[in-house]
Amino acid sequence: MNELSKLSATQVAQPLAAVPALPSLPSLLQGWRTVFVQEMRIAFRRPGHTLAALMFFVMVVSLFPLGVGPEPALLRRMAAGVVWVAALLACMLSLSRLFADDWQDGTLESLLLAAYPLPLLVLAKLAAHWCSSVLLLVLISPVLALQFDLSASATGVLFVSLLLGTPVLSLVGAIGAALTVGLRGAGMLMSLLTLPLLVPVLIFGAGAVDAHQADLGAGAHFSVLCALLLLALVAAPAVVAAALRIAVE
Repeated sequence: MNELSKLSATQVAQPLAAVPALPSLPSLLQGWRTVFVQEMRIAFRRPGHTLAALMFFVMVVSLFPLGVGPEPALLRRMAAGVVWVAALLACMLSLSRLFADDWQDGTLESLLLAAYPLPLLVLAKLAAHWCSSVLLLVLISPVLALQFDLSASATGVLFVSLLLGTPVLSLVGAIGAALTVGLRGAGMLMSLLTLPLLVPVLIFGAGAVDAHQADLGAGAHFSVLCALLLLALVAAPAVVAAALRIAVE
């Protein structure tokens, strides 16, 4: 009986010993930080895409007051929608090359072969993209809101809504970028895939400002944006990782 128990214990221990140990939490954080810093350095060395998205955002938002004319009531009513649509399109513009360069130079294969979980590395890459490209749009939005005669409180609501909603744009847009990597016309196809999924973010982001201007409070809209952000943070990196594996194979 003792020999049988020893044999069974040995048989159980052998498969367990064959399973590779998972990286520790400090190691995971170090891997995340390495990818994040590397992507930020690349973004600063190649500012063309970032500046293009920023200039697109500024020009689109600035053209509407010129076309509508000096009607403060109309400008205040359309301000949130214009800024949010411009931010959405600018984010799609900056996402079009998110994985294309990595796919061409072989960096994508290195990420797949890394010792760290691919969703974690994807999340670091998306965080760097948001900080280097989309965050600039959020920071400049209060200045552009002056063209629409928005009050200080409404401008603050717009800023917070963009701060909560634009990460969702990057996370969901990355799914389309991963699904279309290596394809011809990837930018147009990515927009067709992801824009319908981003309609709720657009509705609640712009609706927060409208609700504030109507004295209804923007708390409910912020709650929905937070829920969408948490859902995207949990689901999007895994979906992007699966799409990248399919693209490489």
